[in-house]
Amino acid sequence: MTEITRVPLQPIAKGSLTKIWLGVAAIALAAGGVAYAAMPPAVHVETLTAGSGDSPTMDDVVLINYKGTLPSGKVFDQAQQVPMALGEVVPGFSKALVKMQRGGKYKVEIPSSLAYGDKAVGDIPANTDLTFEIELLDFKSRAEIEQQQRIMQQLQQMQMQGAHGEQGAAAPAHP
Repeated sequence: MTEITRVPLQPIAKGSLTKIWLGVAAIALAAGGVAYAAMPPAVHVETLTAGSGDSPTMDDVVLINYKGTLPSGKVFDQAQQVPMALGEVVPGFSKALVKMQRGGKYKVEIPSSLAYGDKAVGDIPANTDLTFEIELLDFKSRAEIEQQQRIMQQLQQMQMQGAHGEQGAAAPAHP
């Protein structure tokens, strides 16, 4: 039979337990900081006026009012009732819009890596974070937009055909 060697445990010195827990807490905080630093950049969306209903998807076209500012507060772009396809704007802008609801107004902060990155565009210097105030007026799917465009084209063709018919009827007849 094997013999078990007994090793007596040493008593923990006074105050050591507190030091151990402080060490564990410090390690946990350091790990959290590393995890936070490794997170991909995110878009921050603050609701100024709540909207209602569904949110647009990446396949939708939105109708918005917006104002874009640089960190200095300088306005670099603004427009009213602008249609935009979400799949055709900078990633940060589309990431923000899919978090919005029709009728809402929002303040959006986009980190440079989700905006124009290391490229200068117009009045926007390279590596610049952007801030927008966006009001989501409406949105529709691409299919709905295409359907509306087809209807408009058909109406225009009908009007043109009607105009040609009226011109022919208005021409005087020669005896």
